[in-house]
Amino acid sequence: MKHVPLQIGVLVGSHGRGTNLQAILDACAAPDGPGEVRLVIGSREGAPALERARAAGTPVAIVSPRRYAGDDAYGAALLAALLDRGVDFICLAGYMRLLPAVVVRRFWPRILNTHPALLPFFGGEGMYGEHVHRAVLDSGMKVSGCTVHIVDEQYDHGPIVAQEAVPVEEDDTPETLAARVLPAEHRTYVRALRLFAEGRVRVEGHRTVIAPPGSGVMAGGSSAV
Repeated sequence: MKHVPLQIGVLVGSHGRGTNLQAILDACAAPDGPGEVRLVIGSREGAPALERARAAGTPVAIVSPRRYAGDDAYGAALLAALLDRGVDFICLAGYMRLLPAVVVRRFWPRILNTHPALLPFFGGEGMYGEHVHRAVLDSGMKVSGCTVHIVDEQYDHGPIVAQEAVPVEEDDTPETLAARVLPAEHRTYVRALRLFAEGRVRVEGHRTVIAPPGSGVMAGGSSAV
């Protein structure tokens, strides 16, 4: 099967435990991994995800939006850091901002994010972490899960690459539901990265088409590899 290793840059948040980043690092460390994490970018020192990156020997950069006059300047700084390390694919892992347009336009569709629900439900600005799981429980849904999608210039909006369903239990709380969804996020993120590395993702409008194993990049449409 064709395999083109991804040169990955991961943008992380200041909070959270950094477990999605760890899943990516672990997958890339395996002999058949989807690629190499070339750089992890955070906005402040001390973030757990940055400590995980350093422990894995992965280069780290601090690019704080507070140091720049606006989104354009911040985006230019992000883009420069990514290109300087030879990054050709971006993963968001706990990154809570809209990715600046200059970065989206340079890398799209090779930008992924994970969301702890089955998009297009329970997404959008302010829908993260416990807020998502509480909204799922309040809705009465009997199933939740996670979504890995291509990032565009809107929150939780780009074409979906992979999803995994997780049942909602009768006695679930936001915390217990989150604890069951998180391992599914790790699995699904790695699966999506492998699909890109294997050349099996094609974007058609607002949806992706996944080629069968061994077929490589499919003809027609907009290739995501």
